[in-house]
Amino acid sequence: MITSTANQQMKHLSALMKKSRERKKEGAFVVEGIKMFREATKTSVISVYVSESFLHQNENRKLLEEYSYEILQDSVFRAVSDTQTPQGILAVVRMPKYELKNLLKGDKTHLLILDSIQDPGNLGTMVRTGEGAGVTGIIMNRTTVDLFNPKTIRSTMGSIYRMPYLISDDLPALMERLKEKKVTLYAAHLKGNESYDSFDYTKASGFLIGNEGNGLSEEVASKADFYLKIPMEGQVESLNAAVSAALLTYECSRQRRKKYESMV
Repeated sequence: MITSTANQQMKHLSALMKKSRERKKEGAFVVEGIKMFREATKTSVISVYVSESFLHQNENRKLLEEYSYEILQDSVFRAVSDTQTPQGILAVVRMPKYELKNLLKGDKTHLLILDSIQDPGNLGTMVRTGEGAGVTGIIMNRTTVDLFNPKTIRSTMGSIYRMPYLISDDLPALMERLKEKKVTLYAAHLKGNESYDSFDYTKASGFLIGNEGNGLSEEVASKADFYLKIPMEGQVESLNAAVSAALLTYECSRQRRKKYESMV
């Protein structure tokens, strides 16, 4: 049993949770809680840590039957946990790896393209919402918050395991590649004159979502094929980035579902 946070394994675990650089170097990230552990594939799990009290319940012991694990004194587990009410289980998991071709599905391509999103909760919500809306992949630049930040991971509610992603060093250049592959790019923008629900998204589409405070950079926005607007009532000037992403991706999903239903 590990009884001290000074233990080398605990120092390593803490570094993975707190430092993006460590996660990138290891190609691994930390998940916490029963749901996130259960949804990880066995081959992706590198190591498992449980609290002493976690093992008191028979169903928890059954969950661990196929794994080796380290037991942490309850006080140590609380110290390394990133949540206010720890569930008693942590795992180090390998980062999935994707190429652009994994995100493209012909006419069914449905992308979210993120420019410098800063809030980990927003990013995680977009991953989760994107899965629900049928997004085939999420592309982001290096100035977007770390996808494997513990808060981002929690906000995905498991969708991180299933959502293909790509982190680009040159987002505008990648957007040009997408256009060459017949993906039409749409940006919610102040210059947009037509409502988001007046466009046809039944072919390969990508939706650009900008930084929470500053919106899309000029360089990224200039690569869009169309600017659109989200109509507002009252004195609201803009929506939360994750809400905007949800509106656009679900409108795309609605149109495609309607088109499919009309063909049946």
